[in-house]
Amino acid sequence: MRYHITHETHYSYDSVATLSQQLLFMSPRNFESQICLDHQIDVTPVPNESANNLDYFGNISHYFSIFTPHQDLIVRVESTVDLFPRPSLQSLEHSTPWEIVRDRLNLHNGIYNDAVAYLYPSPKILCSDALADYARPSFSNGRGIVEAAFDLTQRIYREFEFDSEATNVSTPLSEVLEGRRGVCQDFAHLMIGCLRSMGLACRYVSGYILTIPLEGHEKLIGADASHAWVSVYCHKFGWIDFDPTNNCLVQNDHITVAWGRDFSDVSPMRGVVLGGGAQTLKVSVTVTPIWSNELSVQLSL
Repeated sequence: MRYHITHETHYSYDSVATLSQQLLFMSPRNFESQICLDHQIDVTPVPNESANNLDYFGNISHYFSIFTPHQDLIVRVESTVDLFPRPSLQSLEHSTPWEIVRDRLNLHNGIYNDAVAYLYPSPKILCSDALADYARPSFSNGRGIVEAAFDLTQRIYREFEFDSEATNVSTPLSEVLEGRRGVCQDFAHLMIGCLRSMGLACRYVSGYILTIPLEGHEKLIGADASHAWVSVYCHKFGWIDFDPTNNCLVQNDHITVAWGRDFSDVSPMRGVVLGGGAQTLKVSVTVTPIWSNELSVQLSL
């Protein structure tokens, strides 16, 4: 699949802002399942300073500073991305038992350095007995890690309700677990907290999902803004992505922007503003398919 993504963030301030410094994580990553073909960031007013960098996790960050007085800040990001096939659930059968993955991760030995970075509690995800207790029914003795993680994905989808008013970025996992409501960020944090509490490594993935569904497909939850899901270290299969908000193994509807320990590592846009007073925020995301293998086959026939 080839997708075009437009992500626009518009801040309106009640009074004049004299300084804005922002850090963006809005540039899609390149890895075995995805290549970013084109990417452009346009900021209004034009920044006085800007720079691109790679963070600890290999994500592309974009920094800018505006010294010009302004009452509106608009960041418009456009990207074109190719996605390649990921393993299906059937091809992931007979995965390594989860206890073996856990034990090997905890041995360290320098072999699983990449995965070990995602093994421990992080600023927004604290491990707990309550999270382990919630996860445990999915992790019976000897069960393959892919099967167990997908079972947990399905349980979160069934037992928690998507509610954009129930939580905010500061809501602790204990409240999400008790209230059984939240948004994609909460469900990703919840699943990661459960898995880490069981001694497994998993990372938080931010990105987008298809906003204009293909014919015959329903629109996915969370499609009108940045989305979040979970990547689980599965030993011989490497990192496998699960979306508890949409009850699926990630395939060709998810565009990856960044990954880290939790949301605090990869917030799409964060920074400081001097002045401005109260602010109004509008965010719009559009993900449009512009080419697919299916279309190519149909045209060739």
